[in-house]
Amino acid sequence: MFEFQILVKDPNSKARRGVFNTPHGQIQTPIFMPVGTLGSVKGVSPEELKMVNSQIILANTYHLYLRPGDELIRKMGGLHKWTQWDGPILTDSGGFQVFSMGKGTKTGNNRVKISEEGVEFKSHLDGNKHYFTPERVIDIEHNLGADIIMVLDECAPHNSEKSYARAALERTHRWAERCVKHHNELEKQKNDRPAQALFPIIQGTLFEDLRIESAQFLSRLNTPGIAIGGLSVGEERSEMYRILDILEPHYPAEKPRYLMGVGTPIDLLESIERGVDMFDCVHATRVARHGCFYNNQGRHQIKNETYKMDELPLDPEDPNNPTSKFSRSYIRHLVKENEMLGVRLLTLNNLYFLLKLMEKIRNSISAGTFSTFKKDFLAKFQEDTV
Repeated sequence: MFEFQILVKDPNSKARRGVFNTPHGQIQTPIFMPVGTLGSVKGVSPEELKMVNSQIILANTYHLYLRPGDELIRKMGGLHKWTQWDGPILTDSGGFQVFSMGKGTKTGNNRVKISEEGVEFKSHLDGNKHYFTPERVIDIEHNLGADIIMVLDECAPHNSEKSYARAALERTHRWAERCVKHHNELEKQKNDRPAQALFPIIQGTLFEDLRIESAQFLSRLNTPGIAIGGLSVGEERSEMYRILDILEPHYPAEKPRYLMGVGTPIDLLESIERGVDMFDCVHATRVARHGCFYNNQGRHQIKNETYKMDELPLDPEDPNNPTSKFSRSYIRHLVKENEMLGVRLLTLNNLYFLLKLMEKIRNSISAGTFSTFKKDFLAKFQEDTV
């Protein structure tokens, strides 16, 4: 069911183009996944997600477990039926949210209680205590019913001391083994419900030997894919790229690689060059809510005075952009007046831009021109412009 086929490898880098089969459709890789934390990509309907060519979306296990609850979603037919999104869905395990609630220190998280059995944490909604074990997380994700699900892991702060990073890594590995065992047991019990693919998560902070050890250990679990966690969490970009460089030879060559929480245009290109296939990030929709939009020249702030009388669309180079009939002047007015249409248009623009960028990247890999495409794109693109 979850076959991954590599179609083309770029001759000048580690980039590759592939296709990943799921019960709810094929995913063309490299792919960016819009984030629908609470079961909805903010301000965007399923029909609009299809309009911007989204292939797969992500939902958050932690948040959906707390409210409305995974049992409710199961009774409503699972995420696909409940949300009316009929394409593939990925759910994370909620581990990052659990650990990011506390204050990161060099010796770990001081607001959650971690044991070999699992992790106790307080809800950000009402302060009530909850407990995640690897098995409980898998139960929740099976109730949610996403196509791709993640193991419970411990995401140690990027500046952790090595002794703590190793302890967290080894605990993550033991939890991954328990997740795989419980997931396989639940899969055998299914009748008419679609199969789900479980991905483990490579950890190890910025220590190269720990990252390699994690990749090698988790590869032996023989899951349909593998994820890389604990990056883009405060470290310098160069540090993330360094870790991706040293990891590349140690992934399973024939499995998809998913870099969690990464999604700026520059990071997408740099990571694809280093052999990554799948990405998710809230950045595109979050910056839209703060008035920012993407086009080939970079990231721009619509509230700036320069756009007050600007008759151009957000992206004048692409007439197929779903926002192309609206001027920057009008969208600026909407955002300045806190009209919800303004943020919705910026969100649609940003999602369309990133998903179109991924399509162009896939095509460049097929044509053997990825390196040239990357160089030309980065020569024009500025992350903060007027």
